[in-house]
Amino acid sequence: MDRRIKLRHIEAFAEIARHKSLKGAGEALGLTQPAISKILKELEDILGASLMSRGRGGVELSAEGAVFLKGAEASLSALRQGFDGVTRLKAGGAGALSVGAMPSVAARVLPLASLKFREKEPETVLKVEDGPHSFLMERLRAGALDLVVGRMGPPATMTGISFTQLYSEQVAFVVRTGHPLCGERRLAALRDQLVIYPTERAAIRPLVDRLFIAEGVAELPHGIESVSGDYGRGLTRASEAVWIISQSVVAGDIASGLLEQLPIETGITAGPVGVMTRAEEDVSPSAQLFRAGLSEAVSELGLSAL
Repeated sequence: MDRRIKLRHIEAFAEIARHKSLKGAGEALGLTQPAISKILKELEDILGASLMSRGRGGVELSAEGAVFLKGAEASLSALRQGFDGVTRLKAGGAGALSVGAMPSVAARVLPLASLKFREKEPETVLKVEDGPHSFLMERLRAGALDLVVGRMGPPATMTGISFTQLYSEQVAFVVRTGHPLCGERRLAALRDQLVIYPTERAAIRPLVDRLFIAEGVAELPHGIESVSGDYGRGLTRASEAVWIISQSVVAGDIASGLLEQLPIETGITAGPVGVMTRAEEDVSPSAQLFRAGLSEAVSELGLSAL
């Protein structure tokens, strides 16, 4: 490796790629845009290749940039693990595990898996962070998370990520108990309803879009985009809204009678839910135990991989 490449080069490059913006990267690192631009130019001069170009959508990686990004993210992840290890030793040896949770697992599978993990490693500090698929993938690649649990995303979002399936689930259309549409099977009946629709960054969004297209429903004029469980639950129970969300998020609400699932056929939205880690990276013992806890939770809840 060229000794002229410093940590500032790798950090700046990775942040520019993540934000797709020199300005955004500068703000994240506490640097001015000219300073970030200078660091990028230094790195490109050292490598003898153009790593990025500016386009309408912001900064775009070149072929060389895409190759270098993989190594840069792996290097930063390894450094963070090293720093975390030293910090844990100074604190008395207590370990930590950072887990990303998508909405599809945060409400049902992850709580049970967390309890099972705590039984095996009570001293390990478990850090759970929730969010949409694209956000958590960025955090995972950057080394801020050890693993992510949730729906598999489109192929373009899974580059450099290893996926192990736990089970498969579909999307549900839910309403408050006693809603006028209870028993409704037609998607077309939702055209005049307030609908809580998954955001563009949500893993289930392409599947839901495909379902509506297949049923000939072009648009929902009264849609609100959100993947927040608390928001969706609160608005659905207090109004005539129809909530489109992964089944696991609302399984408890349906079982308790607080919400009711519409009998709309959603087989086309079925997709794998599993564990995502950085590819070609050894999984820590704590992460292995957490994955075991997830498998136990899935089995106990009777979730199917089919």
